[in-house]
Amino acid sequence: MPRIPSPVIAAAGLVGGYAVARWTKKRPLGGVVLAAAGGLAAREWQQVAGGRTAAALTGAYVAAFAGSHPLAKKVGAWPAVFGVAGAMAGTSWAATRHTG
Repeated sequence: MPRIPSPVIAAAGLVGGYAVARWTKKRPLGGVVLAAAGGLAAREWQQVAGGRTAAALTGAYVAAFAGSHPLAKKVGAWPAVFGVAGAMAGTSWAATRHTG
């Protein structure tokens, strides 16, 4: 089975977590999606780029989630979520692109 690239997992976790929370009106359920994708991405980051990079990217993932909230007050919820998801995907790609 082909591996899903970690930038895709991270972006999907941010977008999917918000979507689930919004459409089900159950924020904890969105948090489960966010955390599951974050855990899967962290495992991929660890395997591909090592522990330090994985820790840094996990911190960036949490910061992206937290940063989407004040950003949403300025630009709207969906633009904020897509913006931080894109930034997280780019960061993940840049940090792991040198590896196979």
